[in-house]
Amino acid sequence: MELSSLKKVIPNFFTALNMALGFYSVVETTNGNFHFAALLIGFAAVSDALDGLFARLTNTSSKLGVELDSLADVVSFGFAPAFLLWKTYLFNYEYVGLLISVLFLIAGGYRLARFNTQLVGFDKDYFSGLPIPMAAITVSSFILVYTEGTAIRPPYQELIIPLTLLLSLLMISKIKYDTLPKPSLKSIKEKPFLFIFIIIAAIIFVLSEGKAIFYIFIFVIVFGIFRQLFNFIRQK
Repeated sequence: MELSSLKKVIPNFFTALNMALGFYSVVETTNGNFHFAALLIGFAAVSDALDGLFARLTNTSSKLGVELDSLADVVSFGFAPAFLLWKTYLFNYEYVGLLISVLFLIAGGYRLARFNTQLVGFDKDYFSGLPIPMAAITVSSFILVYTEGTAIRPPYQELIIPLTLLLSLLMISKIKYDTLPKPSLKSIKEKPFLFIFIIIAAIIFVLSEGKAIFYIFIFVIVFGIFRQLFNFIRQK
């Protein structure tokens, strides 16, 4: 295989792995292994990040890759977490719970479709609306932190519905969320506070043995909302 062909295969491999992990998560959710299913969504997010990283490093970003990546994201970050929400708690509300679960999936699909239609180039300073991987990791980290066996510890199950509705709304919103900066001196100078936050978040994650990840993502989500409100008020 030629080097140029190999370069194209590497990002697509991680995209395929992302999709496979999403499917595996659904299987484990069906089997009642909710913790492992949630972890698989996290692994899918890592694979998704590696997909983009290698596409940039090898300069093989393409429209086909973007579309394939979106299809994988619908499986891993749309269907898998929506099904996990349904099986862990929302099934208790029958058709209403099913509607809320489907809403998460539809909002994620809409978010991806809008991103693809607005994509100009392959590097952006920010995302318009909450990225679907972030919404999915928020769900999976909630399950990891607050689930014991096959049940969510009370009273935390009461947070499932408002959390799902909030994440769905944020995905279709136009609230700005920062993209992950490139590991370069230029990026550090442009976004020093973002780099500081990433370092602090990584330290907290390690010290808490991963248990703080849900709160880290909630902080990022809430910060985005308040920053949008602050900018809106300032412009007025």
